[in-house]
Amino acid sequence: MTAVEGDAPRTGFTAAAEQPYTYVRRELTEPDWRRHPGWATVTEAQWRDAQWQRAHSVKNIAQLRAVMGDRLDDAFYADLDADQRSKATMSMLLPPQMLNTMAPHAAPGRQDLTEAFYADPIRRYMLPVLSDRDPEWCSHPYAERDSLHESEMWVEEGLTHRYPTKVLAELLSTCPQYCGHCTRMDLVGNSTPTVGKARLAMHPVDRQDRMLDYLRATPTVRDVVVSGGDVANVPWPRLEAFLGRLLEIDTVRDIRLATKALAGLPQHWLQPAVLEGVQRVSGIAAARGVNLALHTHVNHVQSVTPLVAAAARALLDAGLRDVRNQGVLMRGVNATADDLLDLCLALQGEANILPYYFYMCDMIPNAEHWRTSLWDAQQLQLAIMGYLPGYATPRIVCDVPYVGKRWVHQVAQYDRTLGISYWTKNYRTGLDQAEVDGSGRVYPFYDPIDTLPAAGRSWWRHHGDDDCPVDDDLTDRPRAGVQ
Repeated sequence: MTAVEGDAPRTGFTAAAEQPYTYVRRELTEPDWRRHPGWATVTEAQWRDAQWQRAHSVKNIAQLRAVMGDRLDDAFYADLDADQRSKATMSMLLPPQMLNTMAPHAAPGRQDLTEAFYADPIRRYMLPVLSDRDPEWCSHPYAERDSLHESEMWVEEGLTHRYPTKVLAELLSTCPQYCGHCTRMDLVGNSTPTVGKARLAMHPVDRQDRMLDYLRATPTVRDVVVSGGDVANVPWPRLEAFLGRLLEIDTVRDIRLATKALAGLPQHWLQPAVLEGVQRVSGIAAARGVNLALHTHVNHVQSVTPLVAAAARALLDAGLRDVRNQGVLMRGVNATADDLLDLCLALQGEANILPYYFYMCDMIPNAEHWRTSLWDAQQLQLAIMGYLPGYATPRIVCDVPYVGKRWVHQVAQYDRTLGISYWTKNYRTGLDQAEVDGSGRVYPFYDPIDTLPAAGRSWWRHHGDDDCPVDDDLTDRPRAGVQ
């Protein structure tokens, strides 16, 4: 149909400038690592080498100083040291790739860089300092080291059978990088002055044998998340051998490899030996009709660099069905609609990584400054709708202890004054087998106290002492399930 002369021109959609979020395609960039004195002579070949990255990972303040030179104020290092000594639940471990994405466009002056470093979203969760943390409510009274009770649901050491058809296989307890908010802070990484870590006791080969024996004997399990820690820390021949044996179990139909190293150390996944191995495993999986995917953990658009995109594309070219992202929603990092959409559009449009989940930050110790309220998470879910393809619009979920992942709008009840939400589940875990009928049971989750109205904060000041005993008359804040 052609326009009739004199017809008013079609104006189309509302002007982009009037939308709550305006999409502008941005080219991915790799920050110049040579801006830091300690890396001034590092060549591109060195930077792209996985072993160089691992060997030059920053593990302490002295090594951070060696990289940054005098570009950060001493006050920042003192702030970092205070946190490492008194609050950090994870030890410091930063590959150069990850550290290089912090404050990438800061001016060269010491004051400018220090201010940019303090404000940087990746720094805030990968390199926390004491002044980041909430001075009154550093931890929620109900925070727990193993906040999801995964070890209580181990059917073999490291094998969590939480959902009817899915298991989590923790092959190891180390990563190439340590995130401050790690949900497995009870097990993963080195002990800190604050936290003496649990340990996997069995020899890795024996633990894997026991896991595989369980899966052969449990045909109701069809989906295995292979994790840790981070599978990038499993030597590839050992990981490939485990996956080969896993693929021999006919009832296993989905396998997901969990690695933040796609963002923190993409050089690992670009190694020819690793990609050749992925191609072999992918070929076996495809021949057997098994969905083999990789899940990563990217929280901010600054992490999505050309090397990350190249690694994701190389893995897809090697035969993986999908590369998906499971981020964590955190204040000061990504808890705005603009931040989430910038990240998701870069992942989906530039790096072929499918935005999948954003988890509300779990209730581990010393994490209150990161956590968001359920209400804010619900509003963010609404705010990001309509900008991404439906299949690439992530769900924001609350991982409720003893329940599992729930979309934030699936809450059964919500007291916004006290910040207590109540959730139900439609299946049993291994901890529920003795129950005759658990259908009326509800399980609580708690908002960060500093986000509550004055009445709610006052209530928690009165009831939320350090030991946080569960009083019989406090039926509005149960610890586990209540009828």
